[in-house]
This record gives sequence, structure tokens and C-alpha cells, in this order.
Amino acid sequence: MIKILMSCLLLTLTSVTAFGQRNKIEVVTDKVQLEALKAAVEKSIDSPAVHDKYIHSMGIENPELVKQYDVWMQQYPTSAMVPYALGLAYKNMESPKAKPYLEKAVALNPKFSEAWGALWIDAERWGDFEAGRAYLAKAVAANPADPNYTFYHASSFSGVDEAKYKTLSLAVAKKFPQHERGAQALYWLGSRAKNVKDKLAYFELLRNSYAPNKFNWSASGMSSYYDLLLTANPEKALALAQDMAKDPDNAKEWNNLTLQAEQVVAAKNFLIAQQAEESLTALSKIKLPRYFTFNKDLLLLKANAQDMAGRTNLAYDSLIIAFAKAPATDLKTAISTYGKKLGKNAEQVTADIWKRLDANAQVATPFNLKRYDGKGSTALADYKGKVVLLTYWFPGCGPCRGEFPHFQNVVNKFKGRNLEYVGINIVSDQNDYVVPFMKSSGYSFTPLEDVKGRVKGNLDNRNAAPMNFLIDQEGRLIFANFRTDGDNEDDLELMINMLLTPKKS
Repeated sequence: MIKILMSCLLLTLTSVTAFGQRNKIEVVTDKVQLEALKAAVEKSIDSPAVHDKYIHSMGIENPELVKQYDVWMQQYPTSAMVPYALGLAYKNMESPKAKPYLEKAVALNPKFSEAWGALWIDAERWGDFEAGRAYLAKAVAANPADPNYTFYHASSFSGVDEAKYKTLSLAVAKKFPQHERGAQALYWLGSRAKNVKDKLAYFELLRNSYAPNKFNWSASGMSSYYDLLLTANPEKALALAQDMAKDPDNAKEWNNLTLQAEQVVAAKNFLIAQQAEESLTALSKIKLPRYFTFNKDLLLLKANAQDMAGRTNLAYDSLIIAFAKAPATDLKTAISTYGKKLGKNAEQVTADIWKRLDANAQVATPFNLKRYDGKGSTALADYKGKVVLLTYWFPGCGPCRGEFPHFQNVVNKFKGRNLEYVGINIVSDQNDYVVPFMKSSGYSFTPLEDVKGRVKGNLDNRNAAPMNFLIDQEGRLIFANFRTDGDNEDDLELMINMLLTPKKS
């Protein structure tokens, strides 16, 4: 089973037309073939499949393509499919050229739900989220029976109007009990809930409303539910795993998770009984997928057992090592607790943490990149004396757009302090989106344009986005490859505070 991570939400709708097959069509140079494809379009002017084949056979960058569609828009002035076909092709390649054609389509046919949906996705890339919600509302009104638009419309209120988001999402689950979008609505409610109690309640509702063996989102949700239960109620996690293992298709995975839950239950019972060594033995057998949040709790449990066994120094050191790799507020709290038990004050604990961080720190690889605001270029050296929160992104990146509000929430807490928020756009083809995105979205990062082939060194994003780094005031890379969402904004705040707080000698 593949866990579906919130940060990987793709802000696209599943197309049931031939447009989804565009990558399989090669550019055609034979004039006879192209004339035949042109004739096919004119014979079936409202067929999305023939438009798709023609567009991608011509080549989306071919200037003759636009000329031909200008002719068709004059010849078939009432056909919304003509501008939509070209607009959708541009939208699918994340091109800023999409918008005017999609707008023509909905002007000709206000009930064209797919065109409204495409405008929504395009609006996200412009950073105009309010317009995106309005487009989704139009799509829902045009086709209220489509669960896709209803789901995304509900989801668009997350982080904007939480009460409305919850109400609309529950309505999606109720209205579409036989569709994956209904299950997905409950999944996101569970993932985005602010406290564990609500998370557990939504995942339990998901389990009871959408059979995991029939709905992929429910199956993925049970993985998240199990992960939460390992901390909140390991006995219930065990019961869930045993029940899920009854499905032959997932028996191997869930039988393994059953064994893991058994070890968690045993380890916690040993801790209750003050049997530290037995608990450590059980904990050492636990091997969970790396994306499970329980892995952090596992570190804390092991430290607890080491402390109980009289090895508080090992508990303390192990958590400092873990913290240096992936800082978290609860790890910091535990480190402070064990440090105090070892007779260390707060300053000594901080010094011990920084000793580890300093040992791992590297001078960040320099860069000098063009700014989108017309003010020339900016080099990393220009930020000397400031902490730099650096993210790689591009306007078409849904996970990036999902992370930005959480970054902004944290960054806003450091106004007036020596923090710079920088975003490097890795897709220059989407340059036209960048300045409008910044103006519409209100995000405060300084956008820079990446250069293909430059040496990135330890700031290498591996051609992926989002990818995040924190650089200290001395220009050293301290933290890398972290993600921020609604559950861990305080971790990012902690990291930035550490880099902004002068170290005492």
C-alpha cells in the first residue's frame, strides 16, 4: 500500500478524455497526415479527442497551431470546444498562455464545467486563490453531480475558512458515498485536523463509511490511522492491523504491521512495569516505514527506556543526534528534561546541541541568481548576517503551494528580525507566472530564477520541489530536507529561533 502524503496532493482533475494521453502522441511533419488530422477536427469540431491528437501532432510550440485555432474560432464562433482544446493543452503543460483561451470557452458556454475546472488550476499558478475558489464554485454549479469539483471546492477553504471547509467536506462524503472523492474528503479532514482527537475521529469515520478494501483513499487512511494509534492507543492499532490483515490483497503488509504493533504494546507494558531492558529489546525489533510519524515517538520511547535503565547520558546523546537530523519541539523538550537530570542548565543543553550542529554544518554553496522584481541579481553572500529560509519551487507545483501558507505563518512571527525568505523557481518556462503569483498570493519570499547546470553543491534540490534549507547568519547550511505543514509549524519556528539566537561562549 502506498501512503498518500498530504504534501503530494496534485491539484489536477483526472481527465476522462484523450487529453490525458498527450505524451504518447509524437509531432508529425508529414503534411498529408496533418491535413487529414485537420479534416478530422473540422468533421468533429466538438470532439476533444480529435483536437488533442491534432494539437500534439502539430506540436504545442508550433506558431502555425495558434494561427489555425484563430481561424477555427472565426469559423466556429459558437463552439466552446475550439478555444478550450488549445487552452487545456496549454494548461496541461503549465503554460501562462492557457488563461485567455479558457476564458473564451466559458464565455461561450457558462455550463462548461471542465473549462471552469481548468481555470481554477491555472488560477492557482497565478497565485489568485480567491479567483480559483470562484472558478470551482462555477464548476460545481455547472455540474453538481461531479464529485471532483465538489471535493476540490470544499478543500479550497482549508486554511481560509475552517468551519466552511469541514462542513463542505462532510457534505462531500455524505453526497458521494460510492466515490473515491467522498473517502478523500474524510482522509483530508483527518490529515489536516489540528488535534489528535479530531484526527482519530475522522479516520474512524472514514473506516466505517468507506470500506478500505474498496476505496484507495480509505486504505491509505488506515495507514495514517494506524500510525496515530501507535502513540495514542497501541492496543487499538494492533486490533486495526489484525482486521486489515484479513484482506488477502494487503495481508502481507498488515501482518507485518501487526507484528510491529505487538512490539509497541509489549514495550509500553514493560515500561509501565519498570522493566527497561525488556522494553529496549521490544523497541529494537520495531521497523516501520520511514514516513511514519511514530518513528519520532519510537526515539522518545527508547530514550525513556535508557533513562529508566540508568543510562540517562545515552538517552540524552541519542536525542541530540536525532534532533540534529530532524529538529522537533518534543525532541527538544525531552533533551532538556534529560539534560536537567544530568545536572545541566539550559545554556549547557543548548551548547551540547550546537556542538552536534556545528560538527555537521557546512558552508552553504554560493549562488548568484536573477531577481524577478527587476532589481538585478542576488547572491547568497548578500545575506551575510541573516538567517536564510530557502525553498525551491515553481508556480505549477501543488505541494509547494500547499506548504507556502505554513512557511508564511512562521515567517510572520519574525518580522523585523534578521530572517530572509527566498524562493528559487526551478522552471523558467513558468516565469510569466512568478510576479503575478507573488502579487496575488501575498507571500513574502524573494523569488529568484534558477540557472540550469549551475553547481548547487549542498544546496542541491535534485531537480525536485519543494526542497527546503536553513542557512545560519554565518552562511552555513544547518538544516536541510525538511517539510512544514499544519502539524509542525512550531518545529520550523524552533529551528529559526535557534539560528537567530546568539550562541553564548
